[in-house]
Amino acid sequence: MSKKTILNIKESKNVKKLTMITAYDATSARIVEKAGIDMILVGDSLGMTMQGKNDTNGVTMDDMIYHAKIVCNNAPETFVVVDMPFMSYEICEAQALENAGRIFRETGARAVKLEGGENVLPQIKALVNAGIPVMGHLGLTPQRAAMLGGFKAQAKTAEGANKLADEAFMLQDAGCFAIVLEAVPYKVAEALSKRLSIPTIGIGAGNGCDGQVLVFHDMLGFSDFTPRFAKRYAELGDLAVKAVQEYIQEVETSAFPESEKHGFTISDKEWDNFYWSKME
Repeated sequence: MSKKTILNIKESKNVKKLTMITAYDATSARIVEKAGIDMILVGDSLGMTMQGKNDTNGVTMDDMIYHAKIVCNNAPETFVVVDMPFMSYEICEAQALENAGRIFRETGARAVKLEGGENVLPQIKALVNAGIPVMGHLGLTPQRAAMLGGFKAQAKTAEGANKLADEAFMLQDAGCFAIVLEAVPYKVAEALSKRLSIPTIGIGAGNGCDGQVLVFHDMLGFSDFTPRFAKRYAELGDLAVKAVQEYIQEVETSAFPESEKHGFTISDKEWDNFYWSKME
């Protein structure tokens, strides 16, 4: 498998569907790379999946860099995109450049993702001009869920859909190489995907997008709550609970470990010379 580049991703539009999955640690990174995924997103969703928080806003730059470094080291052949967390880019272009620069220098990631539209155009342009590839993110933007009334679908009115479309073209003109469309009506996402010259990556936006992204924990059944737009491809969470329950039962009944099968031996000679072996 050859590592994807920005050019490969752009050229995939109207040729093949792009695949993207979140990963946050060595295990998940190795699994999705072995499976042949096109892109990995080190998402700030780690605040919920890895840290057990209710939202993404408490995730820090240090958190993102820690997890991104692990993922890049363990998925060296995959194109890795890293979320810029809440309040790491909103203040000004200089702040965005400093923090995106840290991600690139310290992790080995190949792109960053920013949430927002017209409000972050200066930051996107500054990053692109500095040679840092940017993936945009419109629709349901989790970092701004409080302003959106919670984790709800967006662009469900003509006014909202028009605003989404306008901002999508703004992001394209600003230099984004792709745009995530989250929780927007599939007809809106499909119409935009046909007209934009850069790929759209959908999550809860129908199959008319140029690619799809899912959260690792959602698709494998590790999450207690599964969003409407996620499909569970396995129920590994239930299997894990059952495995731990079986382990508990076997330890309590001395069925595990089997000393000879799971343990180590000592020669009869050494055992005879072991002082405590003679003690009753």
